[in-house]
Amino acid sequence: MLIGLCGGICSGKHAIADYLIEHQEFQLLELNNKNYPRITDNPEDDLRLQASELSNKRNSEFLFDSVDSLLDFTTKRWRERWVTTDIWDAATIERFLQRPFFLLVSVDAPVSLRWKRFTDRCRRRQLDPPPLERFVIWNDRHLYDKEIGRAYLTDRAQVRLFNSCSSLEELHAALEALNLADEQRLRPNWDQYFMQLASLAAQRSNCMKRRVGCVLVRERRVISTGYNGTPRHLTNCNEGGCMKSPEGVAAFL
Repeated sequence: MLIGLCGGICSGKHAIADYLIEHQEFQLLELNNKNYPRITDNPEDDLRLQASELSNKRNSEFLFDSVDSLLDFTTKRWRERWVTTDIWDAATIERFLQRPFFLLVSVDAPVSLRWKRFTDRCRRRQLDPPPLERFVIWNDRHLYDKEIGRAYLTDRAQVRLFNSCSSLEELHAALEALNLADEQRLRPNWDQYFMQLASLAAQRSNCMKRRVGCVLVRERRVISTGYNGTPRHLTNCNEGGCMKSPEGVAAFL
């Protein structure tokens, strides 16, 4: 299993990675060439933004020159537990998502809380923290810039975490209850699988009152699928054929 963590500035990505390593026997994977997208041209501001990645990240035994070499390594060891935070662009995400053992987790938090974490981090690094207004500008570019914005990455996540925890203890308790290492997040059990098929069938419903989908199964084999709507050769409900809809009743009268 390979978990990839992405998210906004100081959302808690590295804290979650540390928890997985310390409490759930994950191992950290890193890339040698850390081509971080720069969201400011000021060297001092850039140092503030990269402080945790450059100075506070635990040293990994597993360093790779490229995404391809990292994926080749984990593919041969897919039954082991791995985690990485080195995800910065859409091309990297597309490569990772091709692997069935990969789980993308996005992490977010209120901007005021993330700014507080950022200022605390700057002080630990003996750097002057920025005002909130400047942090918000950095955050907007980090997430929504046309070239380097990472909002697209979070949209692709299979699991989305909202980290409003005020302490590491609170975060660890939430992660323990969530259990990101659950293998069913990668491959659903039979009940989940068939319910997803029923939900997909329900999208074909044309009833204006509710969507209903069903799957008939025997010995874990799908016999048939169906959804609610009008009988064959009659006008669909969403086209005004339903007698119970206001439009259908008016047409009938």
